[in-house]
Amino acid sequence: MDFNLMALNETIKKESVFVDRMLKEVAKVVVGQREMLEGILMGLLTGGHVLLEGVPGLAKTLTISSVARAIDLGFQRVQFTPDLLPTDLIGTMIFNPKTGEFAPRRGPVFTNIVLADEINRAPAKVQSALLEAMAEKQVTIGDTSYVLEKPFLVLATQNPLEQEGTYPLPEAQMDRFMFKIIVNYPKRAEEMEILNRMSTDKLTAIERVCTREDLLRARDTADQIYVDDKIKNYIVELVMSTREPKEHGLAQLIPLIEVGASPRATISLTRASKAHAFIRGRGYVTADDVKGIAYHVLRHRLLLTYEAEAENMTTDGVVKEILNHVEVP
Repeated sequence: MDFNLMALNETIKKESVFVDRMLKEVAKVVVGQREMLEGILMGLLTGGHVLLEGVPGLAKTLTISSVARAIDLGFQRVQFTPDLLPTDLIGTMIFNPKTGEFAPRRGPVFTNIVLADEINRAPAKVQSALLEAMAEKQVTIGDTSYVLEKPFLVLATQNPLEQEGTYPLPEAQMDRFMFKIIVNYPKRAEEMEILNRMSTDKLTAIERVCTREDLLRARDTADQIYVDDKIKNYIVELVMSTREPKEHGLAQLIPLIEVGASPRATISLTRASKAHAFIRGRGYVTADDVKGIAYHVLRHRLLLTYEAEAENMTTDGVVKEILNHVEVP
């Protein structure tokens, strides 16, 4: 095992070289926001979709498009609006008068990265069409299903402030997002750097540092990262604590949690921890990897009670309580 782990570490170090290069390349146009950048990269390494929540103007769209250019991936941006139709997203059948037959016209979802901008502004039918793409990695046009090209990733944004004219995402769709990342304001020094860079119309070119094939190979390598049984038990304990808080010594959380995390959260925690270790050039997962992504993976999978809202308790607060209580291996 030691020999295999050493060999895997060497492979990881070799395959993860592009990570630092990509982060440096994107940093040419995006100041700070390391947490958001790593979240997007972990999504690419796992195939997990990412929901970015933050007020307008925090470079969410710029970051996503910059990552797509740095890794040479197909990229489509879709502005979600209340009048958007499923056919605007996945495509439709078009009649060809020359042949007298219908032929599919593919929509913007046929790409590698789909930016679903302000995803909560689209109605239920559009969300249903997107859910098929997210869950099955395929879409149906007419009577035919089309498999989407690998990698396929939905990077969605939503504004936490404006609620008028929005449609809350159903729990089933929220659970399909591996991460929900809260995008915060930049610090003072970062704000000054943004001012210095963006006060002119000059655009900084981003160079390609990785191909699609390189990314798929890195994804296969990340899947091989070693997870010890103690770490697996730690992950299961964290998730089970959201469902059975009393049995795990967290009786104070019983009146606060209405619905705990699903088994998909357990899988996502494990896969995301592997990606977290990969980004840091390690061939094994530590408890710090799990803790480093626990908020991103769990915060949108917990449903709190009205009592929790009355006490101003957030899902992040619940996750913090669990992380502080569950023993670290």
